[in-house]
Amino acid sequence: MIRVAINGYGNLGRGVELALSHAQDMECVVIFTRRDRGSLTTLGAPVAHVTEMANYVGKVDVVINCGGSATDLGTQSPEVAKHFNVVDSFDRHAKIPEHFDAVGSAAEKAGTLALISAGWDPGLFSALRVLGEAVLPNGSTTTFWGPGVSQGHSDAVRRIDGVADAKQYTVPVEATVQAVKDGRDVELAPRTMHKRDCFVVAEEGADLERIEREIVEMPNYFSDYDTTVTFISAKELAREHAGMPHGGQVIRAGKTDNDVESTITYQLQLGSNPEFTGSVLVAAGRAVARMAARGQTGAVTLFDVTLTDLSPVSAGDLRKNYL
Repeated sequence: MIRVAINGYGNLGRGVELALSHAQDMECVVIFTRRDRGSLTTLGAPVAHVTEMANYVGKVDVVINCGGSATDLGTQSPEVAKHFNVVDSFDRHAKIPEHFDAVGSAAEKAGTLALISAGWDPGLFSALRVLGEAVLPNGSTTTFWGPGVSQGHSDAVRRIDGVADAKQYTVPVEATVQAVKDGRDVELAPRTMHKRDCFVVAEEGADLERIEREIVEMPNYFSDYDTTVTFISAKELAREHAGMPHGGQVIRAGKTDNDVESTITYQLQLGSNPEFTGSVLVAAGRAVARMAARGQTGAVTLFDVTLTDLSPVSAGDLRKNYL
């Protein structure tokens, strides 16, 4: 049985615990938190404060870090890797090489193994992009995100003066998606690839026209996209937009000969982004525990992991039933 610790118990941490409850070869032995331990309601796993983490050295096969990439994982993962095998979902794409080096250095010195940036993008989609390009070298890869909730964009809307709450959905432009699948030439720009739908609860007496204008003109978030703003009540937001769905597609379109076209499409439709990401992290945790048991140390990504190590099914059964 692979012994797992969850470090952080927000939406992602709860998703990891739920995924572990479905893994017959893994168990959650402890949940580490920075909050008051009594404030957490878990599925049954014991809770310890992060300051007690050292007490679990030798009692945990892998720690799954569930902090945020913006402020937590950059320091959290290297620190945890000094004592434990680690998995994280670091998703700041431009900073991944730097994060890999920092975590890898700590893990090499400690003799532990760390798998970074395990999620669906980065993570699964990253691996699928590599696979598509390896199979169809003469072609192009396009990624579409959504339809689903963008937490960062939702937060940007909520920070506008007069906004009480908001949810923002990223939606792929279907005409562009189909053109890419068909191998037709199409402009691939922010406005042609995705649109933004904002559902906003305004404070009483707020200037709705100003709020809408600030949203659609916001640089780096909405100004480059066709954006719709719909004002709704708090009750409607809670009733209709309480979930955290997401998804996306990776499309590799290429040619095997001058006039012979092929397309590979990978698509995700997720009812819960944190629950699915938690499921990816748990599979990655299984792989890390197995690889570490064989003596591997340092930092790795999903590019370095075999399907056999990710799967709860034995290698023999994989060959018998899946090939």
